[in-house]
Amino acid sequence: MGRYLVTGANGGMGSAVCRLLSEAGHTVFGLDRTFPEEAKESGLPGETFFRITADVTDAEALKRAAALVRKETAFLDGIVHTAGIYDLNSLVEMPEKELVRDFDVNLFGAFRVNQAFFGLLGRGGRIVMVSSELAPLHPLPFTGVYGVTKAALERYAEALRMEVQLLGIGVSVIRPGAVKTGMLPESERKMNEFVEHTAHYAVNAGRFRRIVGKVEARNVTPEKVASVIRKALSVRRPKLVYKVNRNPLLLFLGALPKRLQLFAIRKILE
Repeated sequence: MGRYLVTGANGGMGSAVCRLLSEAGHTVFGLDRTFPEEAKESGLPGETFFRITADVTDAEALKRAAALVRKETAFLDGIVHTAGIYDLNSLVEMPEKELVRDFDVNLFGAFRVNQAFFGLLGRGGRIVMVSSELAPLHPLPFTGVYGVTKAALERYAEALRMEVQLLGIGVSVIRPGAVKTGMLPESERKMNEFVEHTAHYAVNAGRFRRIVGKVEARNVTPEKVASVIRKALSVRRPKLVYKVNRNPLLLFLGALPKRLQLFAIRKILE
């Protein structure tokens, strides 16, 4: 049986990964900044699941978390990154602190976790990072900040893969579309907040809100993504990138030449 660290363990996707691995008999260290009291009654087997409270933006807390894991095991078979935040805003209106926070969690959080726990990975170990279907696409209006952080995460994953292959460690990226987690209502809340407060894009944002609603309505369960993550951890030759529930509209838009994309977006939203 394997031993895995899962970040964002209290989120919809992270908890699904923890449950799937624990129920298969693997030892799972679930890391998140908070766990609700009711999590103690989650049904996860206590002998194989350990909750660790730490924030991915706090390097010292992650070092302490790694020390706790070392008391339970001398090695990890894999690190799964599901921790992340989603922001939806205008790049000319959002506060700088929000942009910094998005990079701090979505990119630097993965960097810090990998540094803190890397000594526990040996040859044959796996690092799996959850990105987004938006990462390889040309940025869309008002989701640009999220797409930029996830694109940066994928470039980091590629660079990390190039290095750690020399140590016998693999890196895979999971690139899901809309997933039915708490991120969907949070996306709707942020979209509504943006539409209400934007000073430059009132009409455009209202139209974009309807498009986002249609895109996110085509979602899959977090268990679907968790099963793909388990495959990335277990197969002999995992894919470099796993694509889950990619949206046909976004695929079509992404296939267009850049100037045609700009024209299409302008016609749709003006």
